[in-house]
Amino acid sequence: MENSLAMLFKLAILISLLTSLAAGDETLGFIYNGFQSANLTVDGIAEFTSNGLLKLTNNTRQKSGHAFYPNPISFKNSSSNSSAFSFSTTFVFGIHAAEYPTLNGHGIAFVVAPTRGLPGARPSQYLGLFNEKNNGNASNHVLAVELDTIQSSEFFDINDNHVGIDINQLKSEISASAAYYEDRTGQLKNLTLISGKPMQVWVEYNGDQKKIDVTLAPFNSGKPRTPLLSLRYDLSPIFNNAMYVGFSSSTGSVLTNHYVSGWSFKMNGQAQELALSQLPKLPRIGPKRRSKFLTIGLPVILASLILAAVSGVAYVIRRKRKFAEVLEEWELEYGPQRFKYKDLYIATKGFKDKGLLGSGGFGRVYKGVLPSSKLEIAVKRISHESRQGMREFVAEIVSIGRLRHRNLVQLLGYCRRKGELLLVYDYMPNGSLDKYLYDQPEVSLNWRQRFRIIKGVALGLYYLHEEWEQIVIHRDVKASNVLLDGELNGRLGDFGLARLYDHGTDPQTTHVVGTLGYLAPEHTRTGKATRSTDVFAFGAFLLEVACGRRPIEPRAESEDVEILVDWVFGFWCRGEILEARDQNLGSDYVVEELELVLKLGLMCSHSEPTARPSMRQIVQYLEKDTPLPELSSLGISATGLTFTDGEGFDDFAMSYPSTMGLTGSSSIADSLLSGGR
Repeated sequence: MENSLAMLFKLAILISLLTSLAAGDETLGFIYNGFQSANLTVDGIAEFTSNGLLKLTNNTRQKSGHAFYPNPISFKNSSSNSSAFSFSTTFVFGIHAAEYPTLNGHGIAFVVAPTRGLPGARPSQYLGLFNEKNNGNASNHVLAVELDTIQSSEFFDINDNHVGIDINQLKSEISASAAYYEDRTGQLKNLTLISGKPMQVWVEYNGDQKKIDVTLAPFNSGKPRTPLLSLRYDLSPIFNNAMYVGFSSSTGSVLTNHYVSGWSFKMNGQAQELALSQLPKLPRIGPKRRSKFLTIGLPVILASLILAAVSGVAYVIRRKRKFAEVLEEWELEYGPQRFKYKDLYIATKGFKDKGLLGSGGFGRVYKGVLPSSKLEIAVKRISHESRQGMREFVAEIVSIGRLRHRNLVQLLGYCRRKGELLLVYDYMPNGSLDKYLYDQPEVSLNWRQRFRIIKGVALGLYYLHEEWEQIVIHRDVKASNVLLDGELNGRLGDFGLARLYDHGTDPQTTHVVGTLGYLAPEHTRTGKATRSTDVFAFGAFLLEVACGRRPIEPRAESEDVEILVDWVFGFWCRGEILEARDQNLGSDYVVEELELVLKLGLMCSHSEPTARPSMRQIVQYLEKDTPLPELSSLGISATGLTFTDGEGFDDFAMSYPSTMGLTGSSSIADSLLSGGR
C-alpha cells in the first residue's frame, strides 16, 4: 500500500513538472544584446566574432549559414485542431558588400522551422532555406521573413532590395521594397539593405487576428507605428506543436557579409526591447580615420619624400605610358563600372597566352584574379579604331552591367585603352558549352544536364526580352557563348554585340553581325536585330545541344556543307526525329523531353518570324506548362516546309535552301557569308 502511494505521489510530481514546463514554453522569452557566449546553435559558415556579432556568412562563395535557438519552442497546444500562438521578435542586422558597393548577394531570413539547420537547403537564391525539389512543398512547415538583395525572376521578386513574407517557398506571399513609414509625416522612406548600416526589424504574429506584421526602420530610430507589410494568414496549419526559431543566410557569386548584432524573442507577448547602446558595432566601411599624429606630421613626411620622388619621376612616367588609357569627361559618371587597365594587366599577369581562355572574331578572352578582392574574372579584349559611337556603346555596356539573373554571366564593367576596349565578366570555371558537344569531347554531358542548361538559357533570354526594364537583343546566342558555372548551370554570356531598346519601340537598323548558322534570314535582308532573330538563333542552339552537331558542317568528301536544321527536318519527315540525337547520349534520355527540344528547334528555325514562338512561350513549353503544337499547324509538313498562307518551300525555308549547299548561287548564302563572323 505504501509503495503504491509513493508511486502515485511521484507520478503526480512528474505530471506537475511537465505541465509547468509546457506552460513556461508558451511564454518563453529570450534576449541577446550581442552574442558573447550566446546559447545558439550555428552551422554552415555562420560564426560568432570576437566582439560579439553573429556573422552568418563570410568571404566564401555560394555557401549558407544558419543560427537557431537550440531548444524547440511550443507554438501550439498538443491538440490536433489547436491554433498557433502569438509571438513577437525584433533584431538588428547589417549587410556589407565585400567586393563592390552595388553587387551583393543574397540576403538574410528570420525563420520558424520544424528543424534546426534546414538540411538539404541550397545557397544563392535559395537563402539556405529550400532547394529545387522542396521549394513550395506543403510539408516544409516553414515561415520566413526575407531581407532579399537579389532579384530572382523564378521567384517573381519585385526588385533586388525588398522584404517579403514566405510560407513554404521563396515566392513571397507579400513583399515590398525595403522602406519604413515616418511617424511624423506618414511618408514612406526608402532604405538600402546593402548600405552597410545597421537596421532593425520587428516581426509579430497575432494568433487571435491571424495576422503577420513586419516593420523595418533605421537603427536607433524607434519602431514605426505603421508596419511595412501586413498579411492576414492563419499559421496554425503551417506550424507543428514544436518549432525552432533562428536565422538563415547565403552567398552567391559575389562575396557579402551578413551580420546580426542583437535579437529578442517572446511567445504570447511583446519581445523585450533591445539595449541598442550595448550592441556590438558592425565592421567599419572604408578607411580608418587618420590620427592627429598623421594629420600634424603629414606635411613633414611629404617634404621628406619629395627628394625620393624626384629620383623616381622617370620611372613613373614610363609606368604611366605603359598603362595609359582613354578617359574622357563623359565617362566619369560610370566610375564604379570602369576598371583601371593596370588592375586588369596585373590580374591577367600581362595578358599572357598561359591565361588565354579562348578567342574569336571579336577578341581574345583571358582569365584573371583582381589583386584587391581576389575575385576571379574573365577579360575580353576587343579592338576598336574609331571613336565614332563609342560613347553610346559604353553607355549600353554599363546598362547591361545592371542585368541580374542566375542564367546570365555577370558583366562587371569595362576599360578603354588606346585602340582597344576591355569587357570584364564573372569567371565561369567550367568554360563554354561547345567544348562538351563537339570533336569527341573528353567529358560528355548527359541528357539531364543538357536539358537543365537549355531551360536555364531560355530563362535568361526570356529575362532579356521581357522582364528587364529595357528589351535586350543578344544577337549572338550559340553554344560557345553559353558558359557553365561550378555546378554546370548554363549562363548566357558575351554581351559585346547586344543592343537595347525601350519596350513598345521598334529596333533600329544596324549592320549585320552574328555568327554564320545562327543568323535569321530577315536579319540579313533588313539589318534589324529583333527578339525574333534571337529566337531563331536559340532554335539553332537547341538543335546543336540535342544533336551534338554544329549548325553548319562540311560534308564528307565534298565541297558542300550540311545544314543542321535541314538534317533534323529530314528525320522528322521520315517519322524518326529521335534518330537525330547526339549518339553520345546512348539510351540515357527522356524521350518526351528530347522530342520536345528537337521539334521546338525546328519551330524556332521557321523562315517566317511571326511563326516562331516567343521566349515566354518557349519557357512554357520547356516547363511543360503548355503543350507543344503540332509542327504541321505551323506550316511544316512531311512533304516540305509550307507557310500557313499556302506559299511553297522557297529560298528562305528554314533559313537555308534544302536542296542547295552554300557553295551554290544562293543569294541567302552570299548574304550570310558576307554578314557572318
